[in-house]
Amino acid sequence: MRIDGRVNGRVLDAVLAVAVTSVVAIAIAADLGGTRGPEPVAFLFAFGLGALMFVRRSYPVLTLAATVAGIIGYYLADYPPIGLAIPVAAALYSTAEAGRARVALAVASGLLAVTTAFRLAEGDDPAYLLGYEFASTVGLMAAAIALGDGVRSRALLAAEQERRARRRMEEERMRIAREVHDVLGHTVTVISIQANVATEAVDDDPEAVRAALGVIRTAADGAVRELRATVGLLASPDDPSRAPVGSVRHLDTLVRATSESGLPVNTTVEGVPRPLPSAVDSTAYRIVQEALANSLRHAKATRADVVLTYADDRLLISVADNGRGRQSALDDAEDGGPWTGNGLRGMRERAELLGGVLTVESSPGRGFRIEAGLPLEWR
Repeated sequence: MRIDGRVNGRVLDAVLAVAVTSVVAIAIAADLGGTRGPEPVAFLFAFGLGALMFVRRSYPVLTLAATVAGIIGYYLADYPPIGLAIPVAAALYSTAEAGRARVALAVASGLLAVTTAFRLAEGDDPAYLLGYEFASTVGLMAAAIALGDGVRSRALLAAEQERRARRRMEEERMRIAREVHDVLGHTVTVISIQANVATEAVDDDPEAVRAALGVIRTAADGAVRELRATVGLLASPDDPSRAPVGSVRHLDTLVRATSESGLPVNTTVEGVPRPLPSAVDSTAYRIVQEALANSLRHAKATRADVVLTYADDRLLISVADNGRGRQSALDDAEDGGPWTGNGLRGMRERAELLGGVLTVESSPGRGFRIEAGLPLEWR
């Protein structure tokens, strides 16, 4: 059966309390010095130092301060010596674990200086005090502080790893959502438009119906292939042999389907084409795909132009149409325009994820233009 962490912590605190009380009580009973013997009041110090272990987690610095005050008060009363390391070690550990390692070091150093000076003034043997006892006390204190700081560092590292894992999961979720949106959005638009064409021509233009159905079949087949590729890519994301789900190599098919759906598209390539990193290749295709889908659905355009420019260190993408442009936020909201959905945001997120930029220009009657720059050296 799994025991709650709080129960484990209480058990550990109880063990430490018993250990500290026992060690200090044994040292008092040994009566190795001091002008006063092991009186009952002296043993109250032992119980008090042990009881502090129950609050060390909630109030680590306060516990350390109370422990130091108790030890100094004990020695001022001139009871038998009890050492320093054991009574104060757990408090030093808890303070360092709470992220106050410097406080623990400062308190330990000050306590060592004060108590050592006091005991030398009381006539303790310098050879013993500054030799074996001092070295062992310093070693145990340093170990307690180092252990507490190490435990804190490991906890912070584990928390950071958990945050990174959650962030990777969120990024993967968003990537899947974008892939599905991009694959289906353009295809559904093409199918819807061609279905309307077929409906209008079914009675008097069989050839137009057949042409529309052909475009629908091609678009559907392409969507199925891309969805399969998407699933395969998500199943094996680190397989270098897999091509991007979408690629600039497939732009001809995308442009042809868009043109056959009623929006003629002119494509221009400037510069010298070169192999693109997989992520850049896929992102470039998706940006063009989403931009053309928006033009086809919302712009009421009669022409669109796609320009790919291979610069020295960047791939520049421009997609522009001669449609109505952005009328207003209200108009966009009423007709489900590109300013209200996930498409534009998804394009910008894709570009920024690679260290690129994406800008949008649009005004009433002057069309819609999307421009993006993607780095060619992305890894």
